[in-house]
Amino acid sequence: MLYLFLSSARQAAPLRLKPRMAKLRISVVEYLNTAPLVWGFRHGPLAGKYDLSYTVPSKCAESLRASRADVAIIPAIEYQRIRELVVVPGIAIASKGAVRSILVVSRMPIEQVRRIALDISSRSSVALVHLLCAGHWRIRPEFIAAKPVVSTMLKEADAALVIGDPALRLALRHGAGEAPVPGVEPIFIYDVAEHWRQWTGRPCVLAIWAGHRDAITPSVVADFHASKQYGLERIDEIAANASVQLGLPAASLAAYLRDNIDFNLDAENLTGLELLFEKAAYTCLVPQNRPLEFATAPACTRAPQ
Repeated sequence: MLYLFLSSARQAAPLRLKPRMAKLRISVVEYLNTAPLVWGFRHGPLAGKYDLSYTVPSKCAESLRASRADVAIIPAIEYQRIRELVVVPGIAIASKGAVRSILVVSRMPIEQVRRIALDISSRSSVALVHLLCAGHWRIRPEFIAAKPVVSTMLKEADAALVIGDPALRLALRHGAGEAPVPGVEPIFIYDVAEHWRQWTGRPCVLAIWAGHRDAITPSVVADFHASKQYGLERIDEIAANASVQLGLPAASLAAYLRDNIDFNLDAENLTGLELLFEKAAYTCLVPQNRPLEFATAPACTRAPQ
């Protein structure tokens, strides 16, 4: 009887389960140029470890601002607009020359442009176009926000800022001698990163991993670097997968990822990012020029000094 009593007591006692830790929430841009950075999270040894969500650059920043994400790949300029962020060291979406996926597409030479439609998906690219217009192209156009439909944008304005995969598609068509925007002729295409380099002599940093201070621990930083390395070793695989989705040649997509995108936040790229912050603050595009603060990282992945 005593055994039965103890057994019943054990059955009646509430189970004390150890609480499960929630997965870190990572907001990811859904463009091809971010694929190598998250390939390890999606298809490698880190698959399933983090909670990934996909959207456009501007909404990645908003998810982080509203704390719907713990870490996000954000337009670089948004670091100055969202308080209390730290940056994952050593990783970026950047270009040391032509990028081919951030374009100003115009119906006339840029010097004649009086109105530019800006892709609402973008933030850093918008800031770059503002700066280029004032300091490089020496024009003062009217800017309007628009959905990223190039033919519609060019009906409403003289030129359009197009980013991401739609811009890359235009660049590949133009390079192949095809009409980039059917029904719109003549067309002039200006690569924003290339013109930034011509003007400043610096690389163009477009996006960075950033997040809340308590979220990006040294082990998280190590995982981000491991995912990046996994992706960079599988560029051909990524390009083949994207070729099916985008309907573009795999070889061209692989060349884009290898030759046009720089995935490092190295010392040279940092000079370009710091200059962007400086110019943006001077022209009141951002409220401040806060120095970059990096998350603590293993020694092998610390930010360049």
